[in-house]
Amino acid sequence: MRRPLPLSAAALALPLFFLLLFSSTADAHNITKILAKHPEFSTFNHYLSITHLAGEINRRLTITVLALDNSAMSDIISKHFTVGTIKNVLSLHVLVDYYGAKKLHQLSKGTTLSSTLFQASGSATGTSGYVNITNLKGGKVGFGSEDNGGDLNSFYVKSVMELPYNISILQISKVITSADAEAPTAAPLSLNLTEILPKQGCKAFNDLLIATGAAETYQSNIDGGLTVFCPTDAALNAFLPKYKNLTAAHKVSLLLYHGMPIYLSLQMLKSNNGVVNTLATDGGAKYDFDIKTDGEDVTVKTKVVTATVTATLIDSEPLIVYELDKVLQPRELFKAVPEEEDEAPAPKAAKKKKTKAPSPTASDGEEEEDADSPIGSDESDGEPEDQKSDKDGAFGSNGQRSIVAMILSLWLSVLLV
Repeated sequence: MRRPLPLSAAALALPLFFLLLFSSTADAHNITKILAKHPEFSTFNHYLSITHLAGEINRRLTITVLALDNSAMSDIISKHFTVGTIKNVLSLHVLVDYYGAKKLHQLSKGTTLSSTLFQASGSATGTSGYVNITNLKGGKVGFGSEDNGGDLNSFYVKSVMELPYNISILQISKVITSADAEAPTAAPLSLNLTEILPKQGCKAFNDLLIATGAAETYQSNIDGGLTVFCPTDAALNAFLPKYKNLTAAHKVSLLLYHGMPIYLSLQMLKSNNGVVNTLATDGGAKYDFDIKTDGEDVTVKTKVVTATVTATLIDSEPLIVYELDKVLQPRELFKAVPEEEDEAPAPKAAKKKKTKAPSPTASDGEEEEDADSPIGSDESDGEPEDQKSDKDGAFGSNGQRSIVAMILSLWLSVLLV
């Protein structure tokens, strides 16, 4: 006869269960990082980023990506589609359901229709955004668009990576053709950064971008996605004495340090805590910083200074501009704050309720909080420290820790009854 589980054992098992549950779901998938390990899909990966499909894939809890190798992608490139049309074609290769290799060969009735991101986008006509998946004789699995007369023009090659019921990446032989997906799309609206920034309270920062030529690098990255962190005019004016001591090359690096070559909405920014690269990142010169979220507050932390995101000035995908209360100072150019001082909690400033930067002033009093003077032209001084993990404890985020704490509190109260 089986003995019942003792209360003490049950008491220990319950928190362990929740620990495993939340730690296993703490990390979301990142399609670009996964495909980066497979150079044969580099072109496919590149266009997932340019079209911003990568972000849509990462936000989905259940997804299947039908990956095309570089050879198969050449068929799309050779047709000289606009970015909008390429997005429609590739979105037809992202199924909003989970299909592992095993499931493909065990389809009920041998065939099924699966919706895609193209169907979900609202751009598809009728059911043209559905893909027909058919298990053929001999273990062969075919794929075809619903609007091409049932022609299965692409076939399963292999499984690249599977995380059951979360994400599956399967290689297929050819592009799934669809007249609807390949239809011409309107060119995206032109976004001129140097015209936008002054109107949003970033005149001082914009003037420096133009004067140094850094504006060209920013502008060339907009189509592929661009996130800009613009210091207020007051913060930049207070920082100018240090800025003037930098070499011409270092001035450009400092300005490029305030941009990221990817579009990150505020929601995405809050969920992408950790070390990120910037427009200044180049080989051995890391020029990275750490994004941290505390409730609704988002901070950008270098080894020299911590700045707070105080407003979203413009959000027009693929461009987004955030306002910062301080100038970001990279450790490659300025002396890092000692670790003890860097980790000491600082008093929170009053939260700003605004949409535009304040008018320039002679000084903002921020000079006292800045680190020491520039290192100069010797970038080897102040060797970057090992990068910290982008995880906060076992559960990865404050929200998940709060949920676990609440559940454990309830469990403890039950035991004490």
